[in-house]
Amino acid sequence: MNQLQPLNLPPYPFKITDEGGQLTLFDEIRKKNIIITPEEWVRQHFVQYLIHQKNYPKTLIKLEGGHRLNGMAKRSDILIFNPAGEKILLVECKAPSVRIDQRVFDQIARYNIVHKIALLAVSNGLQHYYCEIDFDKQQYRFIDDLPAYR
Repeated sequence: MNQLQPLNLPPYPFKITDEGGQLTLFDEIRKKNIIITPEEWVRQHFVQYLIHQKNYPKTLIKLEGGHRLNGMAKRSDILIFNPAGEKILLVECKAPSVRIDQRVFDQIARYNIVHKIALLAVSNGLQHYYCEIDFDKQQYRFIDDLPAYR
């Protein structure tokens, strides 16, 4: 089944259930079963990667947080906070079939107008891009790897 395709992220032992022909997995963050769409498959893997490989605390992760942009309701895929409640990482997830191109970078940049976060990540599960923003200098730079939680 293509929605459970292997990704360029470590595999995790998800609790997957077939609910009347619809595959779901238990989301540790939202504490409920979520339908596995290709984008959700990437989001769940990326969350586990953040927790297990990069040591981001589960309690500081928010999934599909709502915000308003130009009067329209939008959803951020993954938001990470520090213990003081400040946003420190914004992640945009796409289905593996979605090419990471300028439109995807433009989307996360628009979301970041609202969030103003210095660390951004974009992933389709196969390719991952990480970027640091320097708001004072109004510059950004791509980085090779996502820093571990500190």
